[in-house]
Amino acid sequence: MRNDSLKLIEDVISNFAKLSSIEISGDSIYLEFFDVELGSPKSDNDLSLSMRFAKDSFISFFYDNIWDVDFLSKFSYKNHYLREDLILDVRKIKFIDFEYLNTFFYNYTHHKNFTEEKDFDVHNIRCDFFCLIELGNIAIVVGGNEMDFFTPQERLDDDILKELSNQWMMYYLEYHQKRNIIKDPMCENHPFDI
Repeated sequence: MRNDSLKLIEDVISNFAKLSSIEISGDSIYLEFFDVELGSPKSDNDLSLSMRFAKDSFISFFYDNIWDVDFLSKFSYKNHYLREDLILDVRKIKFIDFEYLNTFFYNYTHHKNFTEEKDFDVHNIRCDFFCLIELGNIAIVVGGNEMDFFTPQERLDDDILKELSNQWMMYYLEYHQKRNIIKDPMCENHPFDI
């Protein structure tokens, strides 16, 4: 994906999305988010987006209190597997930002890495793609040499992402017109520039 598409993904996740699941399975890592600002919302349907990292993938958790990452105790070292459903508010998400990554080393006292790569060092990331996510009391760095994005219906590319973003913006504008709302807390944080 192009840089502007990655920036768009940062925007649609950072506003109101929640991390709903983490799955580590061999050399693939999946993160699923819901309440992302993509597509046309329906009252009975949560909008979700999944990220997949593969090929020399890794995931690192930064934390201060071990109880904030107690779900990691379910990790199977024998099978290199973890599947955990959770609901964590996303405070910030960034792609491939070494400067932002350096703040994690100072803001958190502990970190735990999960990877099949023998000589992995989170201080010296050598993969093509990585993502940094701040979630309240913990932060996550996840990456690999392959990165894909999915909705429940399809794999995303630049064109599909743009179309889904346009659908959200049309919903946003129609919502305001129907309700004759000037300021609404649900939509006021959306990065909409004319």
